[in-house]
Amino acid sequence: MTSLLSPNSPEQDFDAAAYCSTRQAAALLGVSHRTVQLWVESGLLSAWKTAGGHRRIAVASIERHVERRRQAMLDRTAPARYKVLLVDDDAAMLALYESTLSGGDLPLDVVRAGNGFEALIRIGETQPNLLVGDLSMPGVDGLRMIRTLRASQAYRDMAIVVISGLDPTTIRAMGLPDDIPVLPRPVAPDALRAAVEAALHGAAWVAHEER
Repeated sequence: MTSLLSPNSPEQDFDAAAYCSTRQAAALLGVSHRTVQLWVESGLLSAWKTAGGHRRIAVASIERHVERRRQAMLDRTAPARYKVLLVDDDAAMLALYESTLSGGDLPLDVVRAGNGFEALIRIGETQPNLLVGDLSMPGVDGLRMIRTLRASQAYRDMAIVVISGLDPTTIRAMGLPDDIPVLPRPVAPDALRAAVEAALHGAAWVAHEER
């Protein structure tokens, strides 16, 4: 998430060594400049903007991302294909999300659910590596479902990406874990692909650099 604070703002204890440019962050993470921008926009990396509009990425957030990815690779063996569960009560949006993800190079098997109850059934049936869905799901409190999954031994390591029309700050205040990215609704295709790739990095995903 990008803050508009400048390094001279009294609210921010600025340390130049604690921040780097978007290009430097891309080199450290082994991804493209655009991917870093999208990760910042979705909240996966912390950043602020200079008066000239240039992003400065918090090195600590880069280190946390690298450590999560490293630990995940130590803990798990990556499957040949990843199972992604898409949850939305709008059939047209589900089709769009599936088309967006299926059209790339990611080795994904996509499963759909039209509401929260169906999502819970599909989670039990398919054991997905990643859940992508809105917090506002008919019949189920999306935030409560996420908390329940995180508290479960069987599903606590499942990656999650939230798509919502609510302001990300509001969602965080509601109690959404900081490591879960929040994408705006409607979501841009490249932002969705980048968020899914980043989430699967934490599930032993080997990055596909943008070409």
